[in-house]
Amino acid sequence: MRLNLGCGSHRLDGFVNVDVFAGCQPDLVADLESFPWPFEDNVAEVIILHHVLEHLGQQTSVFLQVVQELYRVARDGCVISITVPHPNHADFRTDPSHVRAISAETLGMFSREVGEFCRSMGYANTPFAEICGVDFALQSIRYDVDASTLELLAKVGIVIPEQDAPLYADIFGNLIKQVALDLVVKKDGPN
Repeated sequence: MRLNLGCGSHRLDGFVNVDVFAGCQPDLVADLESFPWPFEDNVAEVIILHHVLEHLGQQTSVFLQVVQELYRVARDGCVISITVPHPNHADFRTDPSHVRAISAETLGMFSREVGEFCRSMGYANTPFAEICGVDFALQSIRYDVDASTLELLAKVGIVIPEQDAPLYADIFGNLIKQVALDLVVKKDGPN
């Protein structure tokens, strides 16, 4: 099974397209903040959340349940492709339905390996992977720059190579438009 969660009007062939709004004509109407989701355990081989995760889990407990449900319905090795607006970009800040900033570091807190590393270094990170009973590995990350911001900076003599843009995103708020991350689900056995 391949899931396109929060599909909106972006339905994908070969996927079960899921959205809370029936007007989007999804294959399945479901609220991703109501649990459990209407899927069996270990059924998804691919999950896509394109500009969805930032809309879910204003309350931490709800966000943690969303993460647990992603893990529950995913098979071992499932790739979860997540695209979110960069939290420093106006696209994130101006939409009142955006309730949670998502970054690679946020999602890294749901990796047992990252949790063990943080513990070994004495960092104060909360071991969310252990707390939630999940384990995800960050497979890839892509930062999409905002071309108009790069152009404006160049006009005032600031040239930032695209590959360095993530380093400057905290200084120049609209520099990174969105972040695309691929997570791999790691399971030792059936969960």
